[in-house]
Amino acid sequence: MRRFEFTRLALGFLACTMMAAVASAADPPKDKNKRTFLNAAEAGLDYALQGEWAGSLRAPGWGYLHCGLQVVSYGDRKFEAVLYRGGLPGAGWDQTSKLKLKGQSNDQKILWLETADFKIAVTTGNAMAFDVYGNNAGTLYKQNRVSPTMGLQPPANAIVLFNGGKTDELKGAKLTDDKLLLAGVLTKRPVGDFRLHLEFRTPFMPYAKGQSRGNSGVYIQQRYEVQILDSFGLEGIENECGGLYRQTKPLVNMCLPPLTWQTYDIYFSQARWSKDDPKKKTQNARITVLHNGVAIHWHREIRAKTGGGKAEGLETFPINLQDHGNPVTFRNIWLVPDQGDTLPAATAYQSYVYRRRCR
Repeated sequence: MRRFEFTRLALGFLACTMMAAVASAADPPKDKNKRTFLNAAEAGLDYALQGEWAGSLRAPGWGYLHCGLQVVSYGDRKFEAVLYRGGLPGAGWDQTSKLKLKGQSNDQKILWLETADFKIAVTTGNAMAFDVYGNNAGTLYKQNRVSPTMGLQPPANAIVLFNGGKTDELKGAKLTDDKLLLAGVLTKRPVGDFRLHLEFRTPFMPYAKGQSRGNSGVYIQQRYEVQILDSFGLEGIENECGGLYRQTKPLVNMCLPPLTWQTYDIYFSQARWSKDDPKKKTQNARITVLHNGVAIHWHREIRAKTGGGKAEGLETFPINLQDHGNPVTFRNIWLVPDQGDTLPAATAYQSYVYRRRCR
């Protein structure tokens, strides 16, 4: 690895302008067995230095342009990050070019991310890039994206499944002290074609990886799972957040950082079966999913059940919000029966506006 020749001026500038933003961040707990955090205050510096940044910089091989940065914590002040050419996923990224970095925060509470000829100094407020000679290559600023469908109110023909109060439409419902719905619940009604809105939040589990990191899922008819997982900053594959479990990956990984409220807006049309032979499928189930307002599945056919789901057939079953032992929570859940996989123009436009606004 080539040696970085950072000047005293660059380091002094960082110390003066960036440390104030992290002065109040607490250290993570020394007890590694306390792996799950439900609020940012308890999570400490590992969480404070995780998140999204965006701005313009000069990256090796890219020139000077707009970029997005996602920083993921893995505990003990160790981090991995991805720099995206053009902006953040769903907000300008060209869907092709990205640069992976690793780093560790130091005693000055600055996270240094690096490659062979590039470094980024990250604090909770901004992130400054430096070239191999220590010259300032640009600044990125902290982003706190909010889904444009957050808080979306149900139309008149909707069935409200959960709004923080009654749970009459649910089976096995358990609430937190602040009236959030815990994973591990079934709708009482079986579902056919529908439109579903729900809001979910994954916990911060810095030492966990893969399927152990904030795992749940929206299991439609107990057959087809739209995965819920803390997949922030990952590749976005079939078994990560937004994937049709082990079958189809999302068009883009729109997962936001853990402890951030996120939205799914799902439009589902169930499989069709022959009138003459009820065991003969004539049309696959079809789905459109907006994750945080961006289409990650667009009129997508689901060719078979996912994972360990129930076998496909004429009989309909409820939706299961899966429990995998992680405290994933939900709110503002409502369903419009019979709407199916037909996106209203207004919702499609809303997704477009969100992408444009986040550039």
